[in-house]
Amino acid sequence: MNNYKLTIQYDGGRYKGWQRLGNGENTIQGKIESVLSEMVGREIEIIGSSRTDAGVHAFEQIANFKIKENIPVLEIRNYLNCYLPQDISIKEVTIESDRFHARYNSKSKTYIYKIWNEEFTNPFMRKYSMHIEEKLDVNKMKEAAKYFLGEHDFTAFSNAKSKKKTMVREIYSIDFEKKDGFIQIRISGNGFLYNMVRKIVGTLIEVGAGRLFADNIPKVIELKDRAKVTNLAEPGGLYLEKIEF
Repeated sequence: MNNYKLTIQYDGGRYKGWQRLGNGENTIQGKIESVLSEMVGREIEIIGSSRTDAGVHAFEQIANFKIKENIPVLEIRNYLNCYLPQDISIKEVTIESDRFHARYNSKSKTYIYKIWNEEFTNPFMRKYSMHIEEKLDVNKMKEAAKYFLGEHDFTAFSNAKSKKKTMVREIYSIDFEKKDGFIQIRISGNGFLYNMVRKIVGTLIEVGAGRLFADNIPKVIELKDRAKVTNLAEPGGLYLEKIEF
């Protein structure tokens, strides 16, 4: 068997997320599997590193699939890019060892969240950032971010759809960049629960807007109560940036 690794970019705005639904309709995974299945002549299933939510984008998503055929990597890449919608792009195809698994072998994931923090809208980025008119205090947001670092039970920052064996995750870093009207938040960790990044960002926005004190965050984490975290940042501002193996 040949184990192929795909490096993928996509604009997730019109899709229901990465993960294929029952009939594969309108998901990134479903679109790629459909084209691969046409290429090989039978149904192909791919495994993605991160199950991005509906409307979320990716600069770098990783997936793998196994087939008995020995097809040149450039042929696979060119075929996929020819027949996939233009908002999904295959950057690279490589052959990996039989043991490579896009989900289980990932060591860390990094997400970027973009906030457009001006009174007026940005017509060019309105689908790719969250517009917040009120000025956010980035220093307060940085102070709040420190409480998320390290290993915690992030039940309060997950969605009820999260069906993981453990809600414990480790956040390695949260960095901020403020430039040209944008606030960009980069979050790296060993893994993320369903809606976790968007709920962390939503909480940081509450702090930046002065509606929540930074030192309240440890208590929210400790209580593990989803009802205490109500601000879910919009999906269009979120990008899967990088996956490390």
